[in-house]
Amino acid sequence: MALLLPLRRPARLSPALPVVAVVALLALPAAPGEEGGAGPADAVSALVVVFCGVRLLRARRRPLTRTAAVLLGLPVPGLALAALHAVSPGAGLTGLGRYLQVFVLVPAAVVLLVRDRADLRLMAWSFVALGGWQGAVGTHQYVTGTGASYQGQDIRAVGTFGVSDVMGMATVVSFGLVCAVGLALGRTSARERTLAVCCALALSVPLALSFSRGAWIATAVTLTVQLVLSGPRRALKAGAAAVAACVVLVGGLGVGTAMLQERIDSITRVTDAPDQSVTDRYTMWAAATDMWRDRPLAGVGLKGFPEYRDGHASLALSSGSDTEGAGAAFRRQPLLSPHNMYLLVLSEQGLIGLLCLAGGWLALLVCALRGLWRTRAAGGRGLDCALVACGLLVWQLVDFAYADIGGPSTVLTAVCFGLIAWWALVGGDQVGSAERTAVPAGRGSRPGEAVLR
Repeated sequence: MALLLPLRRPARLSPALPVVAVVALLALPAAPGEEGGAGPADAVSALVVVFCGVRLLRARRRPLTRTAAVLLGLPVPGLALAALHAVSPGAGLTGLGRYLQVFVLVPAAVVLLVRDRADLRLMAWSFVALGGWQGAVGTHQYVTGTGASYQGQDIRAVGTFGVSDVMGMATVVSFGLVCAVGLALGRTSARERTLAVCCALALSVPLALSFSRGAWIATAVTLTVQLVLSGPRRALKAGAAAVAACVVLVGGLGVGTAMLQERIDSITRVTDAPDQSVTDRYTMWAAATDMWRDRPLAGVGLKGFPEYRDGHASLALSSGSDTEGAGAAFRRQPLLSPHNMYLLVLSEQGLIGLLCLAGGWLALLVCALRGLWRTRAAGGRGLDCALVACGLLVWQLVDFAYADIGGPSTVLTAVCFGLIAWWALVGGDQVGSAERTAVPAGRGSRPGEAVLR
């Protein structure tokens, strides 16, 4: 797929290529028995951050605007406070490092390395390519019965992430689908839009085979928002095409009809007749809320949820979830988080941490939407970039109601927030300019010069 991407050859190598390498490394299979620890992509993301730091020291110039520095650094006070009263110094440092990586350092590095809208499109196509690869592996797992266990059959598509990160493939494919739809709804060439539409239709199959209800809901909401933001006419045409594709795939070809229908129906029964996984989730949500009531301002500390869980959870909570298949033996997976990012932050970092973290996300959403309105008012040039950035942020905000960070795919979330921040803080202000006029061609110009002013 990567060989077919309709990308023009840049005048020089893009400084965003190291970030593309981070995305590409997520195509590698996870090590057997890996339990959410740092992988090759995490190591390269750290090198990217160091590279940006060295470049900034050499330039001796203010790297970000005041607004960008405030929004990107907003989570730091809440994280520092929560790390100070963690259950142990080691847990505090580990949690602080992970949160800084995902929500501060890697996003800031992406903002500094992305030069213009062409670089953002390059990153978006890399997401589509990664989603295509993981989706192909997941579809093969479903067809051959070599995936993760689901209802007694090894058919759940998990890609190369394995059962240790059962949501990894669904997340990656969803990101690729959101990017493909954003690119298809833009004002680029017909060839590029056609390829994006084909990629979006292809990615919908492995997303369905992931059996991830949270990813389905987040993707459905996001695609609806993207269609509405693209304009009413395009929304109607694309909506009709999506309905026709669903009828063909599910009704005509019978792609996983019985199990998919049962899984979809279970979404409407989460309150009337919830299964054990939903019961466990409700119980952990209640436990997280109870922790917050005990320590409303600062929470129980980073990495504190597993330590305080049993003291606040009811007897309805099971000992863990069963994982098997995709090359792994049967085991009980402990429930170490509430599977809700907002409640995880609220329980561990308190109201201060949630306001700092979620407040920054809402500010980015406002800035990203403002850039989209400017783009539409200027004739729609760069609309694809706006829809990609806004779509990724909406997907993440919705998915955080059903999931939290953890696992090898988490580094991709960090890259997503970097792309969102670039559009919200830099790209949205470049509306009407040429693709590469943001960086002067004179002597001494550096990659990312537009954000160094």
